[in-house]
Parts: sequence; C-alpha cells; structure tokens
Amino acid sequence: MMRPMLRPTLRFPRGFLLLAAVSMFGGTFSATVHAQSEVFLCVDQNGVKEYKNTGDTKGCKRVSLPPLTVTTSSSKPSGGGGAASSKPAASTPSDFPKVDNGTQKARDNDRRQILQDEMRNEQERLANLKKEYNDGTPDRQGNERNYAKYQERVASMKEDIARSEKNIDALNRELSNLK
Repeated sequence: MMRPMLRPTLRFPRGFLLLAAVSMFGGTFSATVHAQSEVFLCVDQNGVKEYKNTGDTKGCKRVSLPPLTVTTSSSKPSGGGGAASSKPAASTPSDFPKVDNGTQKARDNDRRQILQDEMRNEQERLANLKKEYNDGTPDRQGNERNYAKYQERVASMKEDIARSEKNIDALNRELSNLK
C-alpha cells in the first residue's frame, strides 16, 4: 500500500508574517527579523515532517534557526539625481563593431518596409478570412455533411481570425517602436 507523499509545511506566527511584510514594503532599511516564537520540526508515525510553532505533540524537536535578515529598498532613487544618475551608463567594449548613421538608417528603412509588407499581407489575409467566415455562418463544403465537421471548421476559422488580428496588433506595435 502506497501512502501519499506529503510536503513539510512551515507555519509562522502572525506577528512574524506582519513584520516580514512591513519589512519588505516599508522603505529602505536593513533589519534582522526574529520570530516571536520557536520553530519545531515534528515527525509523525509515518515519517512525515512538519514544521510548527508549537512542540506540544510527540516527535517534535526545537529547531535552532539563524536570524532572518531582510534588506529592502524603495523604488525611488535617493539623492534626487533623476533617472540618469540612478542607472550607470552602459559601456560598450572598444572592439565592438560600430555602424555609421547612413547604414543604420538604411537598415531601419528596410525593416520598416518589411514590416509594412507583412502588415499589408496580414490585413489581406484577415479580410479573406472574414469574408469566408461570413459572420459565423460560412458556406458548407461538400465533405461537411456531418455537422460536427462543419463546426470544427468554423471554430478553426474563428481561431485563425483571432490570430490574424493579434498579428496585426503586434505589427502595429513594432512599427510604432521604430524611430
């Protein structure tokens, strides 16, 4: 007979969790957090381990844990130096290949043209799919005497339309991100 495998659980007193939450969200500081009660490792008759904050059951032993140090920081940079001073400038290696402005502009124009072509093709595909979908009632094909096959094709067409619309949205985002 197999017994189900249980995971050990760790239970902390409410004050500990509140102190930890305040420490995480409360600004910039470093503190040592101590649990308000002791932690016990309890092993039952089946060998299942469970961590508890009380050791009043048989098979429990007090566990000595090191203090928990929590370091948090606020999202605002200190010193009011602005975004430029909060992030160090990214340095490029001296042997990193560089591209002149003309070449980069040509590449950007090529990319824009490719994206516009893809957009045009995707819009045409979407128009054809919507025309064939016919507002959810496409014409039946000869091999669709079974209504389930017809419904399958309609569902597939609906998915294709949704995918095409998502592709158009993604292409619009890409085009708007170009310089």
